[in-house]
Amino acid sequence: MKKNKLALVTGSTAGIGYAIAEKMVARGFDVIINGRTEERVNAAINNLIKVGASKSSLHGVAADLTTTAGVSKVTELFPEIDVLVNNFGIFEPKAFADITDADWEKMWNGNFMSGARLSRFYFPKMMKKNYGRVIFISSESAVQIPTEMIHYGVSKTAQVALARGMAETAVGTNVTVNSILVGPTKSEGVGTFLKQLAEKDHTSEAQVEKDFFKTARPSSVLQRFIKPEEVGAFVSFVASEEASAITGSALRVDGGVTRAIL
Repeated sequence: MKKNKLALVTGSTAGIGYAIAEKMVARGFDVIINGRTEERVNAAINNLIKVGASKSSLHGVAADLTTTAGVSKVTELFPEIDVLVNNFGIFEPKAFADITDADWEKMWNGNFMSGARLSRFYFPKMMKKNYGRVIFISSESAVQIPTEMIHYGVSKTAQVALARGMAETAVGTNVTVNSILVGPTKSEGVGTFLKQLAEKDHTSEAQVEKDFFKTARPSSVLQRFIKPEEVGAFVSFVASEEASAITGSALRVDGGVTRAIL
């Protein structure tokens, strides 16, 4: 019997990470669900089972990936994987002059070092067996740095650079490394924000969304928030056997918000 590929999707208890996990299970992967607490990890696994996932295809690990201890917990429990999806991340709107050293460190550890540490552990193992996928969930903010949270944009640019460097290290192998530039997505936090803003302004969530793209993201071709499952479907493909020729790329699922052609 053919053994399913094992994928670790970090930050996968909600939002984009959960959607990636759901689509990867549907594509035939065994998936490790990761979150900060046992409660959220178990809830995500139970929800996936409710929508048809096999219990045997799901594993869980509660770990704070902003710390070396959290990363070590994951790698000790799961020393061998086939696919690493570095999805875990944080964001925080803040004026540049107000971003403290502690803010920079928090953003760097959350968005960059978490994936760098996991990759440092798993990538050599993938190279040794001549198979693997490493995917960094970056953002359109990597190339269009948001002035309201420059430290976030910088951390996302670093992910793209790391993915490219790793891909070139894997030249001539069956190990692929890519970054995904995700556009404005209706994640758990965004959905709550839209609802609160609509209630505050006595209007509909649809109108709030329309106004957001008119004023804040006018370059979006889609002119709506991307659904997490739309990102998940694409990431699950990049992780698959069929995507073996895609590597060293910054791939866009951004609704056309990035104007640059290349």
